[in-house]
Amino acid sequence: MSSAIRRLAVVVSHPIQYFAPLHQRLARRNDIEIKVFFTWHAGEVAVVDRGFRAQFAWDICLTEGYEFERVSNLAREPGTHHFLGLRNPTLVERVMAWHPDLVLIHGWAWLSHLQALWEFHRKGIPTLFRGDSHLLDGAASGLRWRVKRAILDRVFGWPVGFAVVGAANRAYYEAFGVLPDRLFPCPHSVDVGRFAEPSEALEREALEWRRCLDIGDETTVLLYAGKFERKKCPVQLMRAVLRLGHRDVVLVMVGGGELQGEVDALAATDPGHFRVLPFQNQSRMPVVYRLSDLFVLPSSHGETWGLAVNEALASGRPVLVSDRVGCAQDVVDASCGRVFSWADACSLESTLSDMVCDRGRLATMGRATADRAWLFDIARTEETLIEAIGKVSIS
Repeated sequence: MSSAIRRLAVVVSHPIQYFAPLHQRLARRNDIEIKVFFTWHAGEVAVVDRGFRAQFAWDICLTEGYEFERVSNLAREPGTHHFLGLRNPTLVERVMAWHPDLVLIHGWAWLSHLQALWEFHRKGIPTLFRGDSHLLDGAASGLRWRVKRAILDRVFGWPVGFAVVGAANRAYYEAFGVLPDRLFPCPHSVDVGRFAEPSEALEREALEWRRCLDIGDETTVLLYAGKFERKKCPVQLMRAVLRLGHRDVVLVMVGGGELQGEVDALAATDPGHFRVLPFQNQSRMPVVYRLSDLFVLPSSHGETWGLAVNEALASGRPVLVSDRVGCAQDVVDASCGRVFSWADACSLESTLSDMVCDRGRLATMGRATADRAWLFDIARTEETLIEAIGKVSIS
């Protein structure tokens, strides 16, 4: 980038734990000014998370260190769970009043964000679009796909560029005919340092917690942490563990949601193999991942990235993910984990069996996770976003 200071407006629904560190880093730069415009809420109060079916607020501050504004949302039922959940008639006006050089818009599937993409295009204000959709679910056919393609063929003509989070996301844009010169790498990431350190203290705390859960030192612990919802397949994972028949394997289930009753009932059939824990807030997660020897994310569809995988690696834990998890192609390699195929009904169980039979190999993989994790640190996303802004500005 040249020495000119760019004014970057960011449009996003609400404070997100994965985005806030990026906003904070950008705000500390001397070659860019940033202001974030929230279209749902600014984290002032606890809100209901429909996936967890619980009301909570994150216990780490996500709005410090950068300028932001909450734009009035007039939706009857505010939220990101439906198209009309973000209705902000003054959004473009408020952003324009800040005089941005470039606008980064996260997601198109809400009324306000779609309108903003069009309005900024019409006004000649360059926009970068960032989403994380992919085609790993096999949805590229049928009437619904043809309708969606007809709409997005037009919508994807409005941004000057796309901040591409990974390989599956790139393939998605390419399927809509977006040319390579408009696709800029900008990977999903986490604040690796927050999960990696202080390693010794976090490991001690996790070991203590394992003992409180009556988990022996020689037991191999698997971890599922997330929403108990059908697309993430927590019940299928539990059944796979039961079929393994390994006496010294325990699956810790952390979270909540629509399948809570099924999870509890299945765990009650064999208490020796399962521990079910409630939702854990952000400050607790570096310890949660360290409860395990292996983190598992078995989603069958709708897993656009799976940032919990990044967090597990940053916490020093190897991972097992399905091939329908968006991050699988980018984040997981043989040094730190495995990818199983949902096309093969036995793949989850067979891969689990292979991994849990050798705790030494799991430990070796755990020591290799840092190299992978730091490739997807917030600093890397900052670097690639700045490169994208520079290229868009030149063009």
